[in-house]
Amino acid sequence: MKRHLLTAALVLTAITANAQGNDLSIEAQLRTRGEHNNGALLPRYEGEQSANYISERSRLSLDFKRNDLELKASVQHTGLWGEDDIRQSNGKATISEAWAKMTFGRFFFAQIGRQQLSYDDERILGASDWDMENLRHDALKLGYESCDLLHRVHLIFAANQEKANRGDYYNGPMPYKNMEGLWYHYRSPVIPLDVSLLALNIGYERGTEGHGRTNYMQTFGTDITYAFGRPLHWNIHGSFYYQTGKTSLRQVNAFLASGSISYYILPQRRLKFSAGYDYMSGNDSDDPKWNAFNALYGSYHKFFGSMDYFGNTLSCGLQDINGSISSQIFKNLRMDMNYHYLMTATQIPGFKKDLGHELDVELTAKIKKDVTLSIGYSTMLGTKTMDHVVSGNHEAWQDWAWLQLNICPKALLSTK
Repeated sequence: MKRHLLTAALVLTAITANAQGNDLSIEAQLRTRGEHNNGALLPRYEGEQSANYISERSRLSLDFKRNDLELKASVQHTGLWGEDDIRQSNGKATISEAWAKMTFGRFFFAQIGRQQLSYDDERILGASDWDMENLRHDALKLGYESCDLLHRVHLIFAANQEKANRGDYYNGPMPYKNMEGLWYHYRSPVIPLDVSLLALNIGYERGTEGHGRTNYMQTFGTDITYAFGRPLHWNIHGSFYYQTGKTSLRQVNAFLASGSISYYILPQRRLKFSAGYDYMSGNDSDDPKWNAFNALYGSYHKFFGSMDYFGNTLSCGLQDINGSISSQIFKNLRMDMNYHYLMTATQIPGFKKDLGHELDVELTAKIKKDVTLSIGYSTMLGTKTMDHVVSGNHEAWQDWAWLQLNICPKALLSTK
């Protein structure tokens, strides 16, 4: 794989070196993370041993730009140390991104191919960069963006098929059959206000092969950020999403509401305090409709605690009262501390709503140009309700520690 990537890089370099008005940049990334998993992802049971492993992402990206054309190709290998045989040469290389973007005039563009869809705070559509693999979609994106970026409109179209056969039944690895989306973002030129609107229509296959039908679920929502004070010490963020339509055989009626407020102090905003509340609706036993909100394809690691107990859908819903402190301790050292008090949204017969408390701490140091070192620790104090909803034994100590080295240099090989 490395030999092929090097050959491709040399060929593209030779082409652009003899062309005027073209740019070629190469970005390489080596991200290595060691983890002591004593209850992350799934709570452990009493007496269950911890897991210790090292995961890695090796990525090489080529980005070619011309006035009205941009092409990007990104190849990566992800996995655990020791996962492959010592003589294995094939590995698990995948195409992370491969897209072309064409601009038309000053305002319009079309981007087609394998690409990341990252919008707003990545609660619904995100790159999920914490995961070694990332999230990507094979899609067509059409857009309008004003020169000052006060108005931005994106249209998204995706259609998945597992085999080139007649018929449109889909039972492949992607989580949806087709998706259509509309995103509009407005940034005020007068006050520090940003408003986004998002509408998604997602088709899911149901039934047996050759006899399936496509059900469609719609998600509508908004994301709003407003800063105020002098000099903009306060920041308010809120979002709301509603889901309707149908998945499987049940009608959908679900919502998500989120709000947070942050305050910056000290010069250069080096210390920040934040508090927030998130609510994802859950199923009610007396309601025949499906009321559990589906967070779709967002960056789950950013929300509801770093131990990742709660993914995109939880049948009983979720409430999260959270607070955080972020500090730029020194020029090249940052600390983030987050607290979450978690509860179910609906009442489970025989259990309280209380799920428990999670504390996450992370230190990130820039040790040299293009190189950062991060260390983190999380612990969860769960309840009997947590055991019932997720798994594990709340009386067993649950924690997780990790150490990550990220090396990501970028070079511009040709200029205009």
